[in-house]
Amino acid sequence: MSDKTKVAIIGSGNIGTDLMFKVIRNAKHVQMGAMVGIDPDSDGLARAARLGVPTTHEGVDGLVALPDFDEIGIVFDATSAKAHKHNASILQPLGKRLIDLTPAAIGPYVVPAVNIDDHLDAPNVNMVTCGGQATIPIVAAVSRVVPVEYAEIVASIASKSAGPGTRANIDEFTETTSAAIREVGGARRGKAIIILNPAEPPLMMRDTVFALIDSADSAIHEQIVASIAKMVDDVAAYVPGYRLKQKVQITEIPAERPVTTLLDGGRTATHQVSVFLEVEGAAHYLPAYAGNLDIMTSAGLQVAERIAAQQATAATTSEESKSEESK
Repeated sequence: MSDKTKVAIIGSGNIGTDLMFKVIRNAKHVQMGAMVGIDPDSDGLARAARLGVPTTHEGVDGLVALPDFDEIGIVFDATSAKAHKHNASILQPLGKRLIDLTPAAIGPYVVPAVNIDDHLDAPNVNMVTCGGQATIPIVAAVSRVVPVEYAEIVASIASKSAGPGTRANIDEFTETTSAAIREVGGARRGKAIIILNPAEPPLMMRDTVFALIDSADSAIHEQIVASIAKMVDDVAAYVPGYRLKQKVQITEIPAERPVTTLLDGGRTATHQVSVFLEVEGAAHYLPAYAGNLDIMTSAGLQVAERIAAQQATAATTSEESKSEESK
């Protein structure tokens, strides 16, 4: 019998299907227990069935009705913000750990490179958004060196990589990402923008981070560049296609271009940090241009792996303790 934790994925669209392939190919501590959708003809459910993964097209109710539901320890939700609220209301009372890949933000925000160990015991963790997973690590890297008075991120993704769930959650994307820029990234104020680019051929995911700081110290600037470089390496450890597109730019804010309207309550900023990123997908399900899927599913899998590993360690410790007590 496998000692891996079984996981279920709700949402058989782009994100859910990509995540399924990552679990099957890359996971060390978790394994597929079920793929859940609402469209019996979806490609994700068909692929799961061919791979021998239990499936249901009856949503969360169908998941609960599966014969092996009790064996599932972690449930990924790759549906929509509205649907996640319903799914969570059913699954949390049943003791299932939830990893939310929608912008519902019911649970605490988690960005693996920044705070993966902070909320491992939370019943429901939120993976923010694809743009948040790509850019919040950079904001955090800057804020570790100097206070970030304002951070603005722009996520540009190929229109073809945005499924119905993404398109239905544009408002939630901006709100959730902006909040996480502050709560996880450490910026005093934050703003998020997403662009669905219809260009043909589809363009790779590109992300831009602008951070305003109040420091003219060149030594501080060097520390910021070093902190960003380390953070890029940390993210690339689980998202190999994550990289800087060009060198970090730190420029003085011209007097004729004041930024006071972006700042909070009389604060000042003297320099702008500009970071340009590219995220190439692993092409497990969609083509490599869909880096927005890759970074989201890779981040979610990282969290599931850490939770499962922690649970396994706790179980082993408990068994060893019982063994000692029985002697």
